[in-house]
Amino acid sequence: MTGPAILADQLTKSFGDNRVLDGIDLRVPTGSLLALLGPNGSGKTTTVRILTTLLGADSGTAQVAGLDVARQGAAVRRRIGLTAQQATVDDLLTGRENLELFAGLYHLPRDQARRRAGELLERFGLSGAAGRRVSGYSGGMRRRLDLAASMVAAPQILFLDEPTTGLDPRSRTELWSVIRELLAAGTTILLTTQYLEEADQLADRIAVIHGGRIVADDTPAALKQRVGSERLVLTLPTAADVERAGLVLERTSSGFRGTSDGAAHHRAPGNAVRGTDRGLDGGPGAGGVLDGAGRDGGASDDGGPHLDPAARRVTLAIQGPDHLRLTLQRLHDEGIAVQTVDLRTPTLDDVFFELTEAAA
Repeated sequence: MTGPAILADQLTKSFGDNRVLDGIDLRVPTGSLLALLGPNGSGKTTTVRILTTLLGADSGTAQVAGLDVARQGAAVRRRIGLTAQQATVDDLLTGRENLELFAGLYHLPRDQARRRAGELLERFGLSGAAGRRVSGYSGGMRRRLDLAASMVAAPQILFLDEPTTGLDPRSRTELWSVIRELLAAGTTILLTTQYLEEADQLADRIAVIHGGRIVADDTPAALKQRVGSERLVLTLPTAADVERAGLVLERTSSGFRGTSDGAAHHRAPGNAVRGTDRGLDGGPGAGGVLDGAGRDGGASDDGGPHLDPAARRVTLAIQGPDHLRLTLQRLHDEGIAVQTVDLRTPTLDDVFFELTEAAA
């Protein structure tokens, strides 16, 4: 295939008065993985449904495998696979029967369908459970079978819509290994996810969608460089200490804003300290997950401290050694004890919060 495997230009889509997509542009090179990140309701699944011919766009154009999704839908569907948010396998059938059923839908001859089902069951680590009904499968096994079903026709391009949501860490890691194997074999993948670590582990590029628009599209490393500053994470004895520390660190940080790499911004009056009520519509509150409370997030988008009283934690963008030294000294002078100190480089959590808050 010459040119990009997936190309979208100014896609728009509204449902009634709700404009879900407001001019989406995407470009996914052949053989690469693009991760599409965004809070709930930002348009990720709508984008996937348009690109997989399940939904028509109001305006704009899209091509998949060099084919127009609006005018050549049947040809597009022969070249793609889709793993949706909800598993599409049949609980009453066995794993093998499910794959043979999907093979039949792709018009594979019976002997070829059996052979392909066997190959996929082995590839996805399900050979031992091939004869069991899917109703007895674990969540991770069902998800692997669902991914195997999307691979029955050996598609050139695979769409994965939040494929690991709800999986335990072991199952998620196993599925990541399968995705890496598919990439190594030359499959092009568009992945939507709310797990920032997942995007960091798998993606060649990350596009952040917010308010129906792409607000950033770059490599994971380049996106982290945009945030710039290291993050100081402090654990304090009580929630009250967190609130006190926030006021102290706000005064301490004000003199350092705009003095380093441009990651910090001036704060408008009246927006002194932001706590955990920032209200991003994210996913479950777990490490590496888009969390509406910002519990795994970084410092405030304008360089001030981010407070998490429930976790007794304060996170602050550090503008160099002098800022770090003064921060710890001021806390000591105010009699605020610090239980743990962690200095870390920016993460995709920091990138996500900064980009989506700036867009908002």
